[in-house]
Amino acid sequence: MEIKEIHTFLQDGLARVEAQIDASLRSDIPLLDATNRGLREHPGKMLRPMLALLVSGALGKKTPDTYRFAASVELLHNATLLHDDVVDGAACRRGLPTVFSQLGASPAVLMGDYWLVACLKLILGAEKHILQVLELFSNTLGHLTEGELLQLEKTTRADTTQADYLRIVYGKTASLFETAALSAAISVDATETLCRAAGDFARRVGIAFQIKDDIFDYSEPSATLGKPVGIDLKEQKITQPLLCALETVPPQEAEAVRAQVARLAEHPEGEAEIRAFVRAKDGMARAARVMDQYINEALACLEAFPASAEKEYLAALARYVGDRTI
Repeated sequence: MEIKEIHTFLQDGLARVEAQIDASLRSDIPLLDATNRGLREHPGKMLRPMLALLVSGALGKKTPDTYRFAASVELLHNATLLHDDVVDGAACRRGLPTVFSQLGASPAVLMGDYWLVACLKLILGAEKHILQVLELFSNTLGHLTEGELLQLEKTTRADTTQADYLRIVYGKTASLFETAALSAAISVDATETLCRAAGDFARRVGIAFQIKDDIFDYSEPSATLGKPVGIDLKEQKITQPLLCALETVPPQEAEAVRAQVARLAEHPEGEAEIRAFVRAKDGMARAARVMDQYINEALACLEAFPASAEKEYLAALARYVGDRTI
């Protein structure tokens, strides 16, 4: 199933979410308003609001809070992207210049703060479950920060383990998928069992999503991919493809490769050799099998859901994560 089919199924709901986002970002400060409108012209995949709308539809009847929480998730997601672009010194995102590259670090950080405040205001305007959802979002923001900081710490030592990687991936990516699903389930007063199933499903989809991105980073550049490759390795990040490749060699050889990663800042020519090592050891294919395992586990979580069109589309969304080419 194409992602466009899911978009079409959710068309009315997504329009309502986007209207919530646009209204929450309006400002009488021309620079702020113009920058926000520019960012909103290229909203990205909207996967997290899609996930929220599908979960809420599968578990109950959507409420006004459903749309508020779905919009809040997307606002938080984009707030972190604005901040990440400053941390990473990123010139482009989604094929366009970043706020950081156009206006500088301080405006980009302040823009991210503004989106975060807009997220919180939407939650505070909810009819029910305000404190519960605020706690959920605050915990997620903590996970996002911890994931980024742990990754920064590990890049200086090149000693990332599989457990480290999964904690980083959960913090940076999967925690927000989980929050999208949990806040949606809460908005329709789903049972504790169904809330847990929704969170478990989304967490696994989020992990799979990030593993797919990490596989892309070792792919050959192409117009189809539509994004630069090799960035993570240049930044000395050890991700799933490299971890899988390291598992196939003796400890002494693995340590030598890790040492090479640690030296990339001073010896960037070693990048090609590490990429060749990952290809020779089938690191990308092995990582894809790990990703597929998480997708299959996510699909198993849906067994707790009652039958519905939304349940089928959730399964399709999970499969899309593994099949996507961008």
